[in-house]
Amino acid sequence: MLPVEGKEHVMGAHDLIVSKTDLKGHITYANDTFLRMAELTLAETIGKPHSVIRSRAMPRSVFQLLWEKIQSGEEIFAYVVNRSKSNNHYWVLAHVTPSYDATGKLCGYHSNRRKPNSAAIARISQLYAELLAEEQGVKNAKQGMHAGYARLTSTLQNIGMDYDRFVFSL
Repeated sequence: MLPVEGKEHVMGAHDLIVSKTDLKGHITYANDTFLRMAELTLAETIGKPHSVIRSRAMPRSVFQLLWEKIQSGEEIFAYVVNRSKSNNHYWVLAHVTPSYDATGKLCGYHSNRRKPNSAAIARISQLYAELLAEEQGVKNAKQGMHAGYARLTSTLQNIGMDYDRFVFSL
C-alpha cells in the first residue's frame, strides 16, 4: 500500500494547477489553484524548490525519469501525488514541458496539472508502492533512486511500453 500523507484532497473537474520553475526547479510562478491545493501562500512558494510539495509516497525514480525527459527537451505526462502544507495529499496528472526564451534557449519548465482518473490512481499506486519498496531497500537515497529506476524500466519493458504510453493506457 502506498504510504500517502493525511487525508486526500480531490481536485475539481475543472481545476487546473499551473506552475513554472527555473532550470534548477525553483518556483517562479504558481497559480491560485496551486496555492489552494498546496495550502501555501505565494510568499511561501516563489523561489522555493518545487519539491516543497513532494510527498514521501512519490518514488524518486519517477522524478529521475521526469528530469531526464524535460532536460533533454521532451515533455512528459506523469501521475504525481503531492503533499499539502497541512500534511494531506492530492493526486494530479501532470504535463511538464521545457520552456524556452525568445532566442530558443532553455530557461525553465512549465507544468499543468489536472484531476486524474481514480481508476488510474489505483493502478499507478500499485506500481509506485513497488518502486518505493525497491528504493527503500537500499541504505543510500541516491542508490535507492537508481534501484527504483531500474525496477521502473524493467516493469515497463516487461509490459512493452514506455512510461508515456503506460500513463495513457491507464
